[in-house]
Amino acid sequence: MNRRMTARLSRKRRIRKKIGGTGERPRLSVFRSARHIYAQIVDDLQGHTLVAASTLSKEIREKLAGLKKSETAKEVGRLLAAKAKEKGISQVVFDRNGFLYHGRVKAVADSCREHGLVF
Repeated sequence: MNRRMTARLSRKRRIRKKIGGTGERPRLSVFRSARHIYAQIVDDLQGHTLVAASTLSKEIREKLAGLKKSETAKEVGRLLAAKAKEKGISQVVFDRNGFLYHGRVKAVADSCREHGLVF
């Protein structure tokens, strides 16, 4: 592993010591790769993923063609918030997964907030 990955994983461990998702307030976890962004809402007590969305989701895959990465991240946040509302989830705990809170990670968070998730 390179130095950057090691630093992110140590930040991730430090964050996860402090936060966790419950049934009434699950955890919104964001992962970003070089090409895609993934977001999921997880109940850590049960160990289940309640809702998930990514740039690979069938519902938005065609719509994302030609958009910039931060714009695709906003669409992923919008889709995740819509799916969460269907499941009756309104409050979450945000987990940036060791990534810095700017760019695509921030775009997902802001989009989720705009579309009704509270955190």
